Amino acid sequence: MSDPEPLTFQYEVKGMDFASAGEGASKVKRALQSLGLDPAIVRRSSVCAYEAEMNIVIHAWQGVLRASVTPEKIEIVAEDRGPGIPDVELAMREGYSTAPPHIREMGFGAGMGLPNMKRCSDEMSVESEVGRGTRVRMVIYNRIGRKAGS
Repeated sequence: MSDPEPLTFQYEVKGMDFASAGEGASKVKRALQSLGLDPAIVRRSSVCAYEAEMNIVIHAWQGVLRASVTPEKIEIVAEDRGPGIPDVELAMREGYSTAPPHIREMGFGAGMGLPNMKRCSDEMSVESEVGRGTRVRMVIYNRIGRKAGS
């Protein structure tokens, strides 16, 4: 017997579209809640989706946010076309941000996006090519009582 097909959600994200920012993450959250998943799993997944979506809005020209759900895990992938990340290791440091001042004045770009995604996911990978874009993949295992990093 094969594994069931994942339930997949996909949302297009436009760079600098702050009016719609967070809609994709909200849809992911509602979908996970409707599936009856543990609230802690829903919260962690929602944080990952929101931070990933906001990074696309703030830093990229356009992108896509995808969430795939199986009984074992939630996989969230954010892919964008944008300037890319020259130094992923540096970008993973809390407080490091390349957001311009006008973005920071709006209350975004504090340099916590990637660190929050890492903290809330069980697995995370970042692939980036300068001048082309970035792909962030996060996995949250659907195990009740399990916390990120444990």
